[in-house]
Amino acid sequence: MNNSVEQIIASEKDPVLKPIAGKIMRAERITPEEGIALFEKAGLPFLGALANFVRERLHGDTTYFNRNFHIEPTNICVFSCKFCSYSRLYAHREEGWELTADQMLNIVKGYDGKPVTEVHIVGGVHPKLTLEFFADLLRKIKTHRPELHIKGFTPVELDYMFRKAKLSVEEGMAYLHEAGLDSLPGGGAEIFDPEIREQICADKVDAAGWLLIHETAHKLGMHSNATMLYGHIEEYRHRIDHMDRLRQLQDKTGGFNTFIPLKFRNKDNEMSHVQESTIVEDMRMYAVARLYMDNFPHLKAYWPMLGRQSAQLTLSFGVNDIDGTIDDSTKIYSMAGSEEQTPAMSTAQLVTLIKQVKRKPVERDTLYHVLRDYSNIDIKEIESNPLLN
Repeated sequence: MNNSVEQIIASEKDPVLKPIAGKIMRAERITPEEGIALFEKAGLPFLGALANFVRERLHGDTTYFNRNFHIEPTNICVFSCKFCSYSRLYAHREEGWELTADQMLNIVKGYDGKPVTEVHIVGGVHPKLTLEFFADLLRKIKTHRPELHIKGFTPVELDYMFRKAKLSVEEGMAYLHEAGLDSLPGGGAEIFDPEIREQICADKVDAAGWLLIHETAHKLGMHSNATMLYGHIEEYRHRIDHMDRLRQLQDKTGGFNTFIPLKFRNKDNEMSHVQESTIVEDMRMYAVARLYMDNFPHLKAYWPMLGRQSAQLTLSFGVNDIDGTIDDSTKIYSMAGSEEQTPAMSTAQLVTLIKQVKRKPVERDTLYHVLRDYSNIDIKEIESNPLLN
């Protein structure tokens, strides 16, 4: 056992927290009540020490990243989520953008010869961009670059596509999977609790619908991620309820790769009056997530939303993945006031960021197969080699 963890647990006087720490050290599952207690009672050093212990038990110092790029087909959306700074209602579509299939395929072609492994496709819910439109796009991408992993579409987008096409979730997911969709991102989950959901995103797919789409993807052999939007009007019990529903589905299917807490940003949206969470609260969130989500192999911090320094800090609070090179094609968080207004990092920059906090940078593919260990590669060598950078 790590001495610092031993010392912190030994010095803990709270009669509630000490037994919880013991369960975590023995790799036993904690209850929802114990998860809430960690949020409410535990100090940051206590949480950080435990979360880092679990992280290192699972992954050692390994910190994963991948080389990916984003395509955002449109920010025109039929839904009006109060926290969203990104979308524009269809009635005001002149303020937004809508990419054609050819324009999106040209974005993919722009990465020809570059060692990216994943394209991430998410956007608004445009009433005229149909299931068939996106299936055709997937086929074109796969025809052009068969080995490129396509991770795309939140359940919010998928639910709308399937209903409009008059297909069941099972039929719609099978159709897109056959067309080339490899896995699902984690977006659109927000907070599952219906009372909170009613206040912040009343008109989009509910928790049961979100979970059903992911469960269906898992049954087809697809993997997916899961997110939670935190730091707005929710309470700790809502966060634990959200994570518990995900944990239960993971027990059933084992299809989730990664859990990604997403920090609410308040710029230019209907919730601008809600103060953003502090860095202390952010680290508390990541640590409790690592302790509670015991059947999720990976915990990811999405660096464009947090900023680079905060992302580095999460690596001591349970996180073992900081996403990827991203490129500057994503606007979802920059429009909400995130730290990164042009979110792009070279491989050399990502590797440097990870090494600065004494962690081991490892490139992965979407499914966490190891592609390259960068821990013993000199930064200058990475910068000078197009295949590495």
